[in-house]
Amino acid sequence: MRQYSSQIDAGPHRSDATPLGAFPTVRARRLRGSAGLRTLVRETSLTPHDFIQPLFVVEGASRREPVDSMPGVDQLSVDEVVRDVRETAELHIPAVILFGVPNHKDETGSGAYDHDGIAQRAVRAIKEAVPNMVVITDLCLCEYTSHGHCGIVENGTVANDPTLELLAATAVSQAAAGADVVAPSDMMDGRVRAIRAGLDAHGFENTPILSYAAKYASAFYGPFREAAQSAPQFGDRRDYQMDPANGREALHEVELDLAEGADMVMVKPALAFLDVLWRVKQMANVPVGAYNVSGEYAMVKAASERGWIDGNAIMMEILHSIKRAGADFILTYHAREAARLLTWG
Repeated sequence: MRQYSSQIDAGPHRSDATPLGAFPTVRARRLRGSAGLRTLVRETSLTPHDFIQPLFVVEGASRREPVDSMPGVDQLSVDEVVRDVRETAELHIPAVILFGVPNHKDETGSGAYDHDGIAQRAVRAIKEAVPNMVVITDLCLCEYTSHGHCGIVENGTVANDPTLELLAATAVSQAAAGADVVAPSDMMDGRVRAIRAGLDAHGFENTPILSYAAKYASAFYGPFREAAQSAPQFGDRRDYQMDPANGREALHEVELDLAEGADMVMVKPALAFLDVLWRVKQMANVPVGAYNVSGEYAMVKAASERGWIDGNAIMMEILHSIKRAGADFILTYHAREAARLLTWG
């Protein structure tokens, strides 16, 4: 103990002391000593403004159907969607993304580009009731096709180029309904170019495109497919969504979408692909988002309900990790509960 004290007393002129810049001169714990100090030096800030709340819209009125695999998430009729959007706005969350779940589905997903479709009606109702809410529309055919795939099926596979025309028509229909942003999630080649051309040709040149640029063929989507009733009726989506083993491919996909006119890009899922999110953030000069998807949400909820984890603490740790990895905004089913926690503690 005497030797240790003499080293401290020796100060910067000591010859045999610990070098400056190392312990005991440097003590990282000094900045962790109180809650106020930890808050002051926190590197990553998270606010309700970082979130986008996903919503599932179904036909009917006064409908609120719980999604069994996603506790706290419901399928909502248009009137109930408006109620939820009002609550979302009160929590200072700036945006919602809509997923339409129609009663009628067919081979070409005609409900997606129907000007009186379920998503289009929801957009109009939201913009009338809460005009300042940013309304993003998921732009894909899988919720609307009878086979559950994201495009036109020919000879047992999704035909890329014929699908592009329908995606462009869907974008125009959604923009005409009042959507502030369209978000293609289909992973067809050339979709951003086709959508941009369609929007511009119909006077919607100022409608931004948020591209699901790096969307992986992930097992984390299971609960979503229950909520959106969009599970493929045959095969899978691995011939158009990305292989989860690939990283460089994501950068290539982002480059292609940016060249075609994407205004924002997104990585989906988030947690298993934080390395990809970080790399995309370093190379893209546009806003970058991440989708904290249904399976990620469901795991937290299931473990929390069984008492295995502190659900709120895990939720906030996950959201901070996504923001720290580079996300400018996060699509998350946790949005409202996280906003309440951030606002009221």
